Amino acid sequence: MVEAVQDAGVVVTGAGGGIGAALARRFAAEGARVVVNDLDAHKAEAVADEIGGIAVPGDASAVVADARDALGGAVDVFCANAGVAFGGPDVADLADAKSWELSWDVNVMAHVRAAHELLPEWLERGSGRFVSTVSAAGLLTMIGAAPYAVTKHGAYAFAEWLSLTYRHRGVKVHAVCPQGVRTDMLAATGSAGDLVLRPTAIEPDDVADALFKGIDEDRFLILPHPEVAGYYQARATEPDRWLTSMNHLQQKWEANQ
Repeated sequence: MVEAVQDAGVVVTGAGGGIGAALARRFAAEGARVVVNDLDAHKAEAVADEIGGIAVPGDASAVVADARDALGGAVDVFCANAGVAFGGPDVADLADAKSWELSWDVNVMAHVRAAHELLPEWLERGSGRFVSTVSAAGLLTMIGAAPYAVTKHGAYAFAEWLSLTYRHRGVKVHAVCPQGVRTDMLAATGSAGDLVLRPTAIEPDDVADALFKGIDEDRFLILPHPEVAGYYQARATEPDRWLTSMNHLQQKWEANQ
């Protein structure tokens, strides 16, 4: 058992399935009191019933107040897990304003709004934990999915900023950055996901395992696919070589469209 989460009040957004449901199950198994949030009320209620949690369905951007009430007045851990993925192979996809707006709102601004609500309480008492489900795309990129890749970079940057700004005041932050995970979102990535993500895809429970290992070791960056560290290093130290390699993937993808 991870002592840091026992009896903690935990909120997991986007927890009706996939990574979010796996996180909710794991927190509950570790003795936490879990609020299960999802836009789909039936899915949220099903997971909450399974784990003995509390379903608080609705928009992840506005869940903090209701979740706090459901937990008896305090949120100890907030898992900003809800996300959306949009993209396409054509230049025209870059002009899809609705996809960009929704991606920014869910993948970045929902995190910002939650932190804005939570930080006064956390800073006053000197403790709190913010878990951001980012993606390896936030460290690297993803072919064929500009809104997803760009906003996941934003999510990572915000988690990093939270950590460097508030860690000395008791706020713990974790950025979880998996590659492919066998979820509905992976299924929706189409041929790009088949090429880049599916061959090394892991289960949602593997992501939960990686997070809890990171919590136990007090680490900011959580890499359920350890090889991402090498890719991230190559991107930073040899950017042109890395971009050329990614462009080869892009060309391979285009040839199969």
